[in-house]
Amino acid sequence: MPKNLTMIDLFAGAGGLSEGFIRAGFKPVAHVEMDKAACNTLRTRAVYYSLKEKKKLPIYYKYLKREITRTELYEKAPEALSSVIEAPIGAETNPSIFKQVQELAGNRSLDLLVGGPPCQAYSLMGRSADPNRMQGDARNYLFKYYIEFLVKFEPKYFVFENVTGLLSAKDQDGNKYLDLIKEAFKNAGYKIAIETLTASEFGVPQHRKRVIIVGRKGMDVPTFPKLKKSKHTETITQLFEDLPKLKASEEKNSYASSSDKHLKSLNKLGLRRKKASVPLTYHVARSNIERDLQIYKIAANDWINEQRRIQYSELPAELQTHKNIHSFSDRFKVVAGDENASHTVVAHIAKDGHYYIHPDPEQNRSITVREAARLQTFPDDFYFEGISEKLSRTAAFKQIGNAVPVLLAQRIADALLKEWND
Repeated sequence: MPKNLTMIDLFAGAGGLSEGFIRAGFKPVAHVEMDKAACNTLRTRAVYYSLKEKKKLPIYYKYLKREITRTELYEKAPEALSSVIEAPIGAETNPSIFKQVQELAGNRSLDLLVGGPPCQAYSLMGRSADPNRMQGDARNYLFKYYIEFLVKFEPKYFVFENVTGLLSAKDQDGNKYLDLIKEAFKNAGYKIAIETLTASEFGVPQHRKRVIIVGRKGMDVPTFPKLKKSKHTETITQLFEDLPKLKASEEKNSYASSSDKHLKSLNKLGLRRKKASVPLTYHVARSNIERDLQIYKIAANDWINEQRRIQYSELPAELQTHKNIHSFSDRFKVVAGDENASHTVVAHIAKDGHYYIHPDPEQNRSITVREAARLQTFPDDFYFEGISEKLSRTAAFKQIGNAVPVLLAQRIADALLKEWND
């Protein structure tokens, strides 16, 4: 199996793809991202890996405990910070980004390119919310700049991910964007294979679907890399077992007691190492007005008692505040605690938690950042930054909702490595 394979992560977000590929053995040369908060998250994670390599992780844990500042943390591994290139990807910025990547790579060749442009332009939700159905949106064509990186650095492989809406999205002339993308990859010298993957089929506790395109330079890829399938065996309620119970607006930063079996399951998912004394972070619940809390309790009890999700029109009249009840029919949704995979976590969770109500009616709240991160298989020691050093729940939720599940990324990376030298 090849060693020390290098990679670039474009449109990196919080780094879900990178995290999975790092676990499989890839070494990131650069992450390119324009969002300031996400870039800070990437920097903090890069410092984590640098300190881990130096066997100095207690310094990182001090930061999680807020015993040192972010500035002080970064001073412990300044060499790790340069891998994060904070810039939008586009015609004006790509030459500068190319130069920075080349400087970071030095004499090393670049083996892999991963990433996917922002999905709003292709998503069914984005198109339905936009009066022009995203026609003319510049984000539709960000894939062209992705391909410029392929032409420039000629990695052996690339992994391109996006929402399933990419399969049907069309431009103003009726051309499918997927067809345009396939043709562009071909012209760049890459043969591709495409699959739609459901995260829950690969051990992720979430029914998330993503279109994955794998390309290989100058060679046929007759079949998509064969991913190892598995099922998450615990229920969602069990997945949250060691996280202390909260009510709305509460926060707790120490784990609850848990069985060895549960900790073993968390370790298998890569969420929590059994013997590591990692501080618990971001287990903080939103505040809610009384009306929403009443709705949450009704919704959670309805799921527990009848295995059904309540419709907005079925709520007591005094709890309905929207006249168009049909548009809000599934406005409130409970995370199914008795199932082994949740519905998809999306970036809208940053705006409110109505679509992610905790399954325990006694807690009567929406899920926390840490619970959402677990559904995306981000490890508990993964810290989500805001722009400032202050904890930013909104920024964290947005980054989590936009991410590729870490365990799914790892499965893709593992499968890719198996055929690397074929």
